Amino acid sequence: MVYLVRLLAAARRGLARRAARAVAAVFVLMAFAGQAAVGQQCGFRPGTAPQCWQSEWPKTDFSKHSVPYAEILSGGPPKDGIPSIENPKFLPVSEIAALGDTDPVIGITVNGDARAYPLHILTRHEIVNDVIGGVPVAVTYCPLCNSGIVFDRRLEGRVLEFGTTGKLRHSDLVMYDRQTESWWQQFLGEAIIGELTVNTLKMLPARMESLARFRQRAPQGRVQVPGATHRQYGVNPYAFYDSQKRPYGFFTGPFPDGIGPMVRVVAVGKEAWSLPLLRGKGKIAAGDLVLTWEAGQNSALDSPLISRGRDVGNVIVRRRVGEKMEDVVHDVTFAFVFHAFRPDGVIHK
Repeated sequence: MVYLVRLLAAARRGLARRAARAVAAVFVLMAFAGQAAVGQQCGFRPGTAPQCWQSEWPKTDFSKHSVPYAEILSGGPPKDGIPSIENPKFLPVSEIAALGDTDPVIGITVNGDARAYPLHILTRHEIVNDVIGGVPVAVTYCPLCNSGIVFDRRLEGRVLEFGTTGKLRHSDLVMYDRQTESWWQQFLGEAIIGELTVNTLKMLPARMESLARFRQRAPQGRVQVPGATHRQYGVNPYAFYDSQKRPYGFFTGPFPDGIGPMVRVVAVGKEAWSLPLLRGKGKIAAGDLVLTWEAGQNSALDSPLISRGRDVGNVIVRRRVGEKMEDVVHDVTFAFVFHAFRPDGVIHK
């Protein structure tokens, strides 16, 4: 623990890159030590859930699952240890002074209601339960996958509310709904354990974009601001993660061929385009899809301060519908994530 404290102090003094990577390594080792302890104490048996899961999740129906339990690891925090937000607060985009023009947000418009959710906040909470334009939504962000997805929370006549399990599968956030305590894979929007297993949430088109670009396209829009809690918003707890050669050890699957596992890709269904390819061309037309890239958005997973992250640019994916171009559901994630969940998918490099 003394060693960890010294590393954190070094990072704050400005020995940023080396110290932050060392801190990350220590946290990963600690997490794996905890995971090993779980395996010993809970008695993993083929096809059965660990006993400690059942004690922590008495309402979850572990007899129903669509994935092997062995693929699910503890990320460290307990159930709701990363607290979701249920009553987000907003200010008009014209009044936002705490964020820079290139700070990243997840922007979405539903029925004329435009809102932006800064990664400054989402990195610390991962899920925001909200209602936009009359539609109940879950705005989600998994930092280890750089996966930002917005879901419609309505399912078969009920409205679900989501929290974090503290678990990961393929390094991706595993959510749960508070109505049935079924577990959901964030990248797929699919229930993988519990009563609602195999059900899938509807994804809504959203953009991971800079604050300036959201302001430009939605001058009357609103931006989420921190509530009463103080969780070091704007500080990146995964410093320099996206410049590593490989993800943290929470991921144990195979890497894709011909592309670095940490290269960003733009995923649309079972196809993905590498960000270097799109950045080099500026615009790619693929059937009725049009993908574009423009500079001017900070990475949330680079510098210890998100506002100082390197420029990864802005991606827009649209499809022509009649005379109009409409936003398409997509995700700007890492190549290893896309390959893990879409092993038969195609990555255009």
